[in-house]
Amino acid sequence: MTRRVDLMGIDEVPDGTMKMGWVDGVEQVLVVNLRGDLHAVQGICSHEYFELDKGFLTADTITCALHLSRFDLLSGDPLDPPADEPLEVYPTFVEDGRVVIEYPE
Repeated sequence: MTRRVDLMGIDEVPDGTMKMGWVDGVEQVLVVNLRGDLHAVQGICSHEYFELDKGFLTADTITCALHLSRFDLLSGDPLDPPADEPLEVYPTFVEDGRVVIEYPE
């Protein structure tokens, strides 16, 4: 089961940028705009607790600034160690100028 969660306005994430959103004020979700396509992944590195919005975007990947683990933004798969667990990836939509994800109950 999933529910739809409104994270932010589309204008808050210009092309080539990322922004952290929150589900219920508790769970962090990173929204990334890649050439006009929006992607949402868990906002915390799967290797060690560190906010991914402090990391670096390169092509279709994000690199965690803490230990330089790199993740594929489309699949969530880790591409470089030390991370070996994938990031959660959330279906992402734009509705009425808002970024909305499907989030598990």
